[in-house]
Amino acid sequence: MHEDLIRSAEEWRRDFHRHPELDFDVLRTAEKVAKYLVEFGCDRVESGIGRSGVVAVIHGRNPEKGPNIAIRADMDALPIVEESGVAYASTRKGLMHACGHDGHTAMLLGAAKALARDRKFRGSVVLVFQPAEEGGGGARAMIEDGLFDRFEIDEIYGLHNWPSLEIGRFMLSPGPVLMASDRFTVQVEGPGGHAARPHECADVVLAAIQLVSALHTIVPRNLNPSEQAVLSVTSIHGGDAFNVLPGSVMIRGTVRTLSPEARDICESRISELAEKVPQAFGAAGVVEYVRRYPPTINHPEQARILGDAASRVVGEQNVERNMKPLAASEDFSFFLQKKPGAFIFIGNGATPSLHHPRYDFNDEALPYGIALWRELVQGRE
Repeated sequence: MHEDLIRSAEEWRRDFHRHPELDFDVLRTAEKVAKYLVEFGCDRVESGIGRSGVVAVIHGRNPEKGPNIAIRADMDALPIVEESGVAYASTRKGLMHACGHDGHTAMLLGAAKALARDRKFRGSVVLVFQPAEEGGGGARAMIEDGLFDRFEIDEIYGLHNWPSLEIGRFMLSPGPVLMASDRFTVQVEGPGGHAARPHECADVVLAAIQLVSALHTIVPRNLNPSEQAVLSVTSIHGGDAFNVLPGSVMIRGTVRTLSPEARDICESRISELAEKVPQAFGAAGVVEYVRRYPPTINHPEQARILGDAASRVVGEQNVERNMKPLAASEDFSFFLQKKPGAFIFIGNGATPSLHHPRYDFNDEALPYGIALWRELVQGRE
């Protein structure tokens, strides 16, 4: 691979890292991406898809005789104060690229530059630069804005870096790779009062404590042991005085599931317990359950194709083709509900975990990501 291409990808990545942007507000990043794609000579470049996404098309030498392959990279950052200490650290206080989307974008740009220059492939490649993966549902927004209507796409592929997986290694599965991600909120309410006279009011703090314990029985006591699921209560807020029993306590948490059945059971049981447990203490529970991202489930044939491309880059011994599903989630799942495709993980080496203040995408992974996308497209002869 040309060293100048790797150096350029590193420069792009570090520039994106210095200027992180959140959610759909990735305007600088998107503008830079679109500018580069035009400079590379892409046949079509459109911005503003799904509010701030960028999509480009590169035709191969026989565009009418080959597959139309889409490859997605996410562009958004996170509201985290960076503690990496790198020279190119975030210049925006309270924001940082703590998940490596800067690296994902740079790798796809590198592949785009090489593919537009060489065009040694049949069909066409569609480059999808997506906003708002981190909770905003940018993939869904791009679909609703006509991504699959405005661009001819037969298959779609994506990747994510994974700390602790060695540089030069990949992992994927022919089926589920990531869990669904849901959120729930329970407001436990009742007549508060003086802490010295608890018999005259409802102790919503005690009710909330009992409810948290009950919620944590849902997975082990309501789901088949073979099901993979996680339910975690992550915050409890209520009261602000030593001598007052508050009138409300807020409980929040997350649910991760693989199957639709497990997802339905968790939602149903949360609602039932939130209603009945507080009643035993003279209180009431009001539930809000939000289904966010569905599970990310690879299509077997496309997972094989992507795994084969990875194998040609790093050797079969460095590709794990039957990884166990991770409890993380991804809105790439929305794409896979619409089109055949697959999602793969690329090694980021021994770095801090994703979403950690000291995390940084490992530039040593750039050549492998660029090579993967080039091989996926050019190896389909």
